[in-house]
Amino acid sequence: MKAFLNFVRKEAMHILRDKRTMLILFGMPLVLMLLFGFAISTDVRHVRTLVVGSSMDHETQQQVERLSASEYFDIVAVVGTPEEAERMLRNQRADMAVVFGNRYASTRSGVQFLVDGADPNMSQQWVSYARQTLMGPQQMPVNVKMLYNPQMKSAYNFVPAIMGMLLMLICAMMTSISIVREKERGTMEVLLVSPVRPLMVVVAKVVPYLALAFAILTVILFMARYILAVPLEGSIGLIYFVSTVYIILALSLGMLISNVAKTQLVALLFSAMVLLMPIVMLSGMLFPVESMPVVLQYISAVIPPRYYISAMRKLMIMGVPFQAIARDFYILLGMAAVLLSVALLTFKTRLE
Repeated sequence: MKAFLNFVRKEAMHILRDKRTMLILFGMPLVLMLLFGFAISTDVRHVRTLVVGSSMDHETQQQVERLSASEYFDIVAVVGTPEEAERMLRNQRADMAVVFGNRYASTRSGVQFLVDGADPNMSQQWVSYARQTLMGPQQMPVNVKMLYNPQMKSAYNFVPAIMGMLLMLICAMMTSISIVREKERGTMEVLLVSPVRPLMVVVAKVVPYLALAFAILTVILFMARYILAVPLEGSIGLIYFVSTVYIILALSLGMLISNVAKTQLVALLFSAMVLLMPIVMLSGMLFPVESMPVVLQYISAVIPPRYYISAMRKLMIMGVPFQAIARDFYILLGMAAVLLSVALLTFKTRLE
Protein backbone atom coordinates (compact mmCIF):
# COMPACT_ATOMS: atom_id res chain seq x y z
CA MET A 1 0.00 0.00 0.00
CA LYS A 2 2.86 2.35 0.81
CA ALA A 3 4.43 1.71 -2.61
CA PHE A 4 1.08 2.41 -4.28
CA LEU A 5 0.73 5.73 -2.43
CA ASN A 6 4.28 6.62 -3.46
CA PHE A 7 3.33 6.06 -7.11
CA VAL A 8 0.25 8.27 -6.66
CA ARG A 9 2.39 10.97 -5.05
CA LYS A 10 4.94 10.71 -7.87
CA GLU A 11 2.28 11.12 -10.56
CA ALA A 12 0.64 14.01 -8.70
CA MET A 13 3.95 15.84 -8.42
CA HIS A 14 4.62 15.24 -12.10
CA ILE A 15 1.26 16.81 -13.01
CA LEU A 16 1.69 19.77 -10.66
CA ARG A 17 5.16 20.54 -12.03
CA ASP A 18 3.96 20.49 -15.63
CA LYS A 19 2.78 24.07 -16.18
CA ARG A 20 1.25 23.32 -19.57
CA THR A 21 -0.86 20.50 -18.16
CA MET A 22 -2.06 22.65 -15.28
CA LEU A 23 -2.90 25.46 -17.70
CA ILE A 24 -5.01 23.06 -19.75
CA LEU A 25 -6.67 21.48 -16.74
CA PHE A 26 -7.76 24.71 -15.07
CA GLY A 27 -7.48 27.27 -17.88
CA MET A 28 -9.80 25.44 -20.27
CA PRO A 29 -12.74 25.26 -17.82
CA LEU A 30 -12.43 28.95 -16.95
CA VAL A 31 -12.27 30.04 -20.59
CA LEU A 32 -15.12 27.81 -21.75
CA MET A 33 -17.35 28.78 -18.85
CA LEU A 34 -16.84 32.47 -19.53
CA LEU A 35 -17.28 32.01 -23.29
CA PHE A 36 -20.48 30.00 -23.09
CA GLY A 37 -21.77 31.97 -20.13
CA PHE A 38 -21.28 35.46 -21.56
CA ALA A 39 -19.91 35.59 -25.11
CA ILE A 40 -21.70 32.67 -26.78
CA SER A 41 -25.32 33.25 -25.97
CA THR A 42 -28.66 32.45 -27.55
CA ASP A 43 -30.44 35.03 -25.40
CA VAL A 44 -32.58 37.57 -27.24
CA ARG A 45 -31.00 40.97 -26.63
CA HIS A 46 -30.88 44.25 -28.56
CA VAL A 47 -32.45 43.06 -31.81
CA ARG A 48 -32.17 45.87 -34.36
CA THR A 49 -35.80 46.51 -35.28
CA LEU A 50 -37.51 48.56 -37.96
CA VAL A 51 -41.06 49.87 -37.66
CA VAL A 52 -43.13 50.07 -40.84
CA GLY A 53 -46.32 52.12 -40.72
CA SER A 54 -47.94 54.49 -43.18
CA SER A 55 -49.90 56.19 -40.40
CA MET A 56 -48.48 56.31 -36.90
CA ASP A 57 -51.73 56.64 -34.94
CA HIS A 58 -51.98 56.55 -31.17
CA GLU A 59 -52.38 52.76 -30.91
CA THR A 60 -49.48 52.08 -33.22
CA GLN A 61 -47.28 54.56 -31.37
CA GLN A 62 -48.07 52.81 -28.08
CA GLN A 63 -46.96 49.48 -29.52
CA VAL A 64 -43.76 51.00 -30.86
CA GLU A 65 -43.01 52.43 -27.42
CA ARG A 66 -43.68 49.02 -25.88
CA LEU A 67 -41.15 47.44 -28.22
CA SER A 68 -38.61 50.17 -27.53
CA ALA A 69 -39.05 49.90 -23.75
CA SER A 70 -38.26 46.18 -23.72
CA GLU A 71 -34.69 44.99 -23.35
CA TYR A 72 -35.07 42.73 -26.35
CA PHE A 73 -35.53 45.24 -29.19
CA ASP A 74 -33.82 48.45 -30.29
CA ILE A 75 -35.84 50.59 -32.71
CA VAL A 76 -33.32 51.77 -35.31
CA ALA A 77 -35.67 53.47 -37.78
CA VAL A 78 -39.29 54.07 -38.80
CA VAL A 79 -39.93 53.59 -42.53
CA GLY A 80 -43.00 54.00 -44.69
CA THR A 81 -43.12 50.84 -46.81
CA PRO A 82 -42.22 47.15 -46.45
CA GLU A 83 -40.02 47.40 -49.55
CA GLU A 84 -37.83 50.00 -47.85
CA ALA A 85 -37.60 47.80 -44.75
CA GLU A 86 -36.61 44.79 -46.87
CA ARG A 87 -33.82 46.82 -48.49
CA MET A 88 -32.46 47.73 -45.06
CA LEU A 89 -32.62 44.08 -44.00
CA ARG A 90 -30.68 43.04 -47.11
CA ASN A 91 -28.05 45.69 -46.35
CA GLN A 92 -27.69 44.29 -42.80
CA ARG A 93 -28.82 47.57 -41.24
CA ALA A 94 -31.50 45.77 -39.22
CA ASP A 95 -32.42 42.29 -38.05
CA MET A 96 -36.21 42.39 -38.29
CA ALA A 97 -39.07 44.70 -39.19
CA VAL A 98 -42.55 45.04 -37.69
CA VAL A 99 -45.15 46.09 -40.28
CA PHE A 100 -48.35 47.64 -38.92
CA GLY A 101 -51.36 47.59 -41.26
CA ASN A 102 -53.52 50.62 -42.02
CA ARG A 103 -56.42 49.26 -39.96
CA TYR A 104 -54.35 48.15 -36.98
CA ALA A 105 -55.82 50.76 -34.61
CA SER A 106 -59.38 49.59 -35.16
CA THR A 107 -58.93 45.82 -35.61
CA ARG A 108 -55.82 45.21 -33.47
CA SER A 109 -54.66 42.87 -36.24
CA GLY A 110 -52.70 43.09 -39.45
CA VAL A 111 -49.17 42.92 -38.02
CA GLN A 112 -46.49 41.38 -40.22
CA PHE A 113 -42.91 40.47 -39.32
CA LEU A 114 -40.04 40.67 -41.81
CA VAL A 115 -37.12 38.73 -40.37
CA ASP A 116 -33.56 37.99 -41.41
CA GLY A 117 -33.82 34.20 -41.51
CA ALA A 118 -30.11 33.43 -41.92
CA ASP A 119 -30.27 31.93 -38.42
CA PRO A 120 -33.64 30.12 -38.27
CA ASN A 121 -33.53 29.42 -34.53
CA MET A 122 -32.82 33.02 -33.57
CA SER A 123 -35.33 34.42 -36.06
CA GLN A 124 -38.07 32.27 -34.54
CA GLN A 125 -37.16 33.54 -31.09
CA TRP A 126 -37.26 37.16 -32.30
CA VAL A 127 -40.75 36.69 -33.74
CA SER A 128 -41.96 34.93 -30.60
CA TYR A 129 -40.61 37.65 -28.31
CA ALA A 130 -41.99 40.42 -30.53
CA ARG A 131 -45.43 38.81 -30.65
CA GLN A 132 -45.55 38.47 -26.87
CA THR A 133 -44.31 42.03 -26.37
CA LEU A 134 -46.92 43.49 -28.72
CA MET A 135 -49.83 41.47 -27.42
CA GLY A 136 -49.00 42.01 -23.76
CA PRO A 137 -49.71 39.48 -21.02
CA GLN A 138 -53.23 40.80 -20.38
CA GLN A 139 -54.23 40.29 -24.02
CA MET A 140 -52.71 36.88 -24.57
CA PRO A 141 -55.26 34.11 -25.08
CA VAL A 142 -53.22 31.73 -22.93
CA ASN A 143 -51.28 32.64 -19.81
CA VAL A 144 -47.75 31.40 -20.48
CA LYS A 145 -45.49 30.69 -17.51
CA MET A 146 -41.87 29.68 -18.16
CA LEU A 147 -40.85 27.14 -15.52
CA TYR A 148 -37.28 26.77 -14.19
CA ASN A 149 -35.82 29.37 -16.58
CA PRO A 150 -38.22 32.32 -16.68
CA GLN A 151 -35.59 34.70 -18.06
CA MET A 152 -34.63 32.27 -20.84
CA LYS A 153 -30.90 32.45 -20.06
CA SER A 154 -28.76 30.30 -22.34
CA ALA A 155 -26.26 29.70 -19.51
CA TYR A 156 -28.86 27.43 -17.88
CA ASN A 157 -28.52 25.17 -20.90
CA PHE A 158 -24.80 25.51 -21.55
CA VAL A 159 -23.30 25.04 -18.07
CA PRO A 160 -24.37 21.39 -17.57
CA ALA A 161 -23.23 20.69 -21.13
CA ILE A 162 -19.81 22.20 -20.45
CA MET A 163 -19.49 20.05 -17.34
CA GLY A 164 -20.08 16.92 -19.40
CA MET A 165 -17.64 17.94 -22.11
CA LEU A 166 -14.83 19.09 -19.81
CA LEU A 167 -14.92 16.12 -17.46
CA MET A 168 -14.87 13.70 -20.37
CA LEU A 169 -12.05 15.47 -22.23
CA ILE A 170 -9.89 16.07 -19.17
CA CYS A 171 -10.30 12.60 -17.67
CA ALA A 172 -10.12 10.57 -20.87
CA MET A 173 -7.70 12.61 -22.97
CA MET A 174 -5.24 13.58 -20.27
CA THR A 175 -5.19 10.07 -18.78
CA SER A 176 -4.55 8.40 -22.12
CA ILE A 177 -1.77 10.84 -23.02
CA SER A 178 -0.16 10.43 -19.60
CA ILE A 179 0.09 6.63 -19.91
CA VAL A 180 1.21 6.72 -23.55
CA ARG A 181 3.91 9.26 -22.63
CA GLU A 182 5.47 6.68 -20.33
CA LYS A 183 5.51 4.19 -23.21
CA GLU A 184 7.20 6.68 -25.56
CA ARG A 185 9.89 7.54 -23.01
CA GLY A 186 10.53 3.91 -22.18
CA THR A 187 9.80 4.44 -18.48
CA MET A 188 6.69 2.25 -18.56
CA GLU A 189 8.86 -0.87 -18.62
CA VAL A 190 10.60 0.28 -15.44
CA LEU A 191 7.25 0.87 -13.75
CA LEU A 192 5.86 -2.52 -14.79
CA VAL A 193 8.80 -4.44 -13.29
CA SER A 194 8.52 -2.59 -9.98
CA PRO A 195 7.31 -4.45 -6.84
CA VAL A 196 3.83 -2.97 -7.35
CA ARG A 197 1.50 -4.96 -9.58
CA PRO A 198 1.31 -3.55 -13.14
CA LEU A 199 -2.40 -2.87 -12.87
CA MET A 200 -1.89 -0.90 -9.67
CA VAL A 201 0.71 1.21 -11.47
CA VAL A 202 -1.88 2.28 -14.02
CA VAL A 203 -4.46 2.90 -11.29
CA ALA A 204 -1.90 5.04 -9.44
CA LYS A 205 -1.49 7.17 -12.57
CA VAL A 206 -5.25 7.59 -12.82
CA VAL A 207 -5.93 8.58 -9.19
CA PRO A 208 -4.46 12.13 -9.46
CA TYR A 209 -6.70 12.83 -12.47
CA LEU A 210 -9.66 11.61 -10.43
CA ALA A 211 -8.82 14.16 -7.74
CA LEU A 212 -8.29 16.90 -10.33
CA ALA A 213 -11.64 16.06 -11.93
CA PHE A 214 -13.42 16.68 -8.62
CA ALA A 215 -11.50 19.93 -8.18
CA ILE A 216 -12.51 21.07 -11.66
CA LEU A 217 -16.11 20.04 -11.02
CA THR A 218 -16.09 22.16 -7.86
CA VAL A 219 -14.68 25.15 -9.76
CA ILE A 220 -17.35 24.80 -12.46
CA LEU A 221 -20.17 24.61 -9.92
CA PHE A 222 -18.78 27.64 -8.06
CA MET A 223 -18.54 29.69 -11.27
CA ALA A 224 -21.99 28.58 -12.36
CA ARG A 225 -23.59 29.64 -9.09
CA TYR A 226 -21.74 32.85 -8.24
CA ILE A 227 -20.57 34.21 -11.61
CA LEU A 228 -23.14 33.01 -14.16
CA ALA A 229 -26.04 32.98 -11.65
CA VAL A 230 -27.11 29.48 -12.65
CA PRO A 231 -29.15 27.90 -9.84
CA LEU A 232 -28.19 24.67 -8.10
CA GLU A 233 -31.67 23.51 -7.16
CA GLY A 234 -30.85 19.83 -6.71
CA SER A 235 -28.84 18.00 -4.08
CA ILE A 236 -25.12 18.79 -4.23
CA GLY A 237 -24.39 15.32 -2.91
CA LEU A 238 -26.42 13.76 -5.72
CA ILE A 239 -24.61 15.92 -8.30
CA TYR A 240 -21.25 14.66 -7.02
CA PHE A 241 -22.53 11.08 -6.82
CA VAL A 242 -23.64 11.01 -10.47
CA SER A 243 -20.45 12.85 -11.47
CA THR A 244 -18.32 10.21 -9.73
CA VAL A 245 -19.75 7.47 -11.95
CA TYR A 246 -19.26 9.67 -15.01
CA ILE A 247 -15.65 10.47 -14.06
CA ILE A 248 -14.86 6.77 -13.56
CA LEU A 249 -16.39 6.12 -16.99
CA ALA A 250 -14.21 8.82 -18.57
CA LEU A 251 -11.06 7.51 -16.84
CA SER A 252 -11.85 3.99 -18.06
CA LEU A 253 -12.18 5.33 -21.59
CA GLY A 254 -8.81 7.05 -21.22
CA MET A 255 -7.21 3.77 -20.12
CA LEU A 256 -8.78 2.01 -23.10
CA ILE A 257 -7.41 4.62 -25.51
CA SER A 258 -3.96 4.29 -23.94
CA ASN A 259 -4.08 0.53 -24.55
CA VAL A 260 -4.74 1.10 -28.26
CA ALA A 261 -2.50 4.11 -28.96
CA LYS A 262 1.29 3.78 -29.15
CA THR A 263 2.19 7.48 -29.36
CA GLN A 264 0.89 10.68 -27.79
CA LEU A 265 -0.09 12.01 -31.21
CA VAL A 266 -2.19 8.93 -31.96
CA ALA A 267 -3.82 9.18 -28.52
CA LEU A 268 -4.58 12.87 -29.05
CA LEU A 269 -6.04 12.35 -32.52
CA PHE A 270 -8.01 9.33 -31.38
CA SER A 271 -9.40 11.28 -28.43
CA ALA A 272 -10.35 14.21 -30.65
CA MET A 273 -12.15 12.02 -33.18
CA VAL A 274 -13.84 9.72 -30.69
CA LEU A 275 -14.60 12.29 -27.98
CA LEU A 276 -14.59 15.94 -29.04
CA MET A 277 -16.74 15.98 -32.18
CA PRO A 278 -19.38 13.48 -31.00
CA ILE A 279 -19.67 15.28 -27.64
CA VAL A 280 -20.21 18.67 -29.25
CA MET A 281 -22.46 17.54 -32.09
CA LEU A 282 -24.41 14.52 -30.82
CA SER A 283 -24.69 14.77 -27.03
CA GLY A 284 -27.41 17.40 -26.95
CA MET A 285 -24.89 20.04 -25.89
CA LEU A 286 -25.77 22.44 -28.71
CA PHE A 287 -28.61 20.76 -30.58
CA PRO A 288 -31.61 18.84 -29.17
CA VAL A 289 -31.25 15.11 -29.77
CA GLU A 290 -34.94 14.89 -30.66
CA SER A 291 -34.47 17.18 -33.65
CA MET A 292 -31.65 15.09 -35.15
CA PRO A 293 -32.17 12.55 -37.95
CA VAL A 294 -33.12 9.10 -36.70
CA VAL A 295 -29.74 7.60 -37.64
CA LEU A 296 -27.87 10.21 -35.60
CA GLN A 297 -30.24 9.68 -32.67
CA TYR A 298 -29.24 6.02 -32.60
CA ILE A 299 -25.56 6.99 -32.74
CA SER A 300 -26.00 9.51 -29.92
CA ALA A 301 -27.46 6.73 -27.75
CA VAL A 302 -23.93 5.34 -27.21
CA ILE A 303 -22.39 8.71 -26.26
CA PRO A 304 -22.06 8.93 -22.45
CA PRO A 305 -22.16 12.76 -22.16
CA ARG A 306 -25.71 12.70 -23.54
CA TYR A 307 -26.98 11.05 -20.35
CA TYR A 308 -24.75 13.00 -17.99
CA ILE A 309 -25.77 16.34 -19.49
CA SER A 310 -29.44 15.34 -19.29
CA ALA A 311 -29.07 14.34 -15.64
CA MET A 312 -27.19 17.51 -14.70
CA ARG A 313 -29.77 19.76 -16.34
CA LYS A 314 -32.51 18.07 -14.35
CA LEU A 315 -30.56 18.18 -11.09
CA MET A 316 -29.15 21.70 -11.33
CA ILE A 317 -32.03 23.57 -12.96
CA MET A 318 -35.12 21.59 -11.98
CA GLY A 319 -33.98 20.15 -8.64
CA VAL A 320 -35.52 16.73 -9.29
CA PRO A 321 -35.05 13.70 -7.00
CA PHE A 322 -32.99 10.64 -7.93
CA GLN A 323 -36.00 8.82 -9.41
CA ALA A 324 -36.22 11.40 -12.20
CA ILE A 325 -32.64 10.75 -13.32
CA ALA A 326 -32.51 7.03 -12.52
CA ARG A 327 -32.58 6.01 -16.19
CA ASP A 328 -29.66 8.30 -17.10
CA PHE A 329 -27.71 7.18 -14.03
CA TYR A 330 -28.09 3.46 -14.66
CA ILE A 331 -27.11 3.85 -18.31
CA LEU A 332 -23.94 5.69 -17.21
CA LEU A 333 -23.27 3.02 -14.60
CA GLY A 334 -23.62 0.25 -17.18
CA MET A 335 -21.34 2.06 -19.63
CA ALA A 336 -18.75 2.63 -16.90
CA ALA A 337 -18.78 -1.07 -15.97
CA VAL A 338 -18.37 -2.15 -19.62
CA LEU A 339 -15.58 0.33 -20.40
CA LEU A 340 -13.69 -0.46 -17.20
CA SER A 341 -13.90 -4.20 -17.86
CA VAL A 342 -12.72 -3.83 -21.46
CA ALA A 343 -9.88 -1.49 -20.41
CA LEU A 344 -8.65 -3.96 -17.78
CA LEU A 345 -8.93 -6.95 -20.11
CA THR A 346 -7.00 -5.24 -22.91
CA PHE A 347 -4.29 -3.85 -20.66
CA LYS A 348 -0.92 -5.37 -21.53
CA THR A 349 1.53 -6.04 -18.73
CA ARG A 350 4.27 -6.65 -21.27
CA LEU A 351 5.34 -4.01 -23.75
CA GLU A 352 6.16 -4.95 -27.32
